[in-house]
Amino acid sequence: MENNRVAIISVIVEDTSATEKLNALLHEYGGGIIGRMGLPYREKGISVISVVMDAPQESINALTGKLGMIKGVSAKTLFSKY
Repeated sequence: MENNRVAIISVIVEDTSATEKLNALLHEYGGGIIGRMGLPYREKGISVISVVMDAPQESINALTGKLGMIKGVSAKTLFSKY
């Protein structure tokens, strides 16, 4: 059994038509999500989302990869040391 890791996924949404796919993925991985905060930056026409997870590293990496494959979405992850 793999140990859980705490991580934050930073997401930038530059294409608002990607929102439905993004939300579907977050719902799919919802069991490992501790919290989420989204900030619309209207002046730039983008949204910035922070997703905090406590889940196996494979699951976090899978979500990050799937988010990054959505057109108009960029995602990066930072893991805790423990």
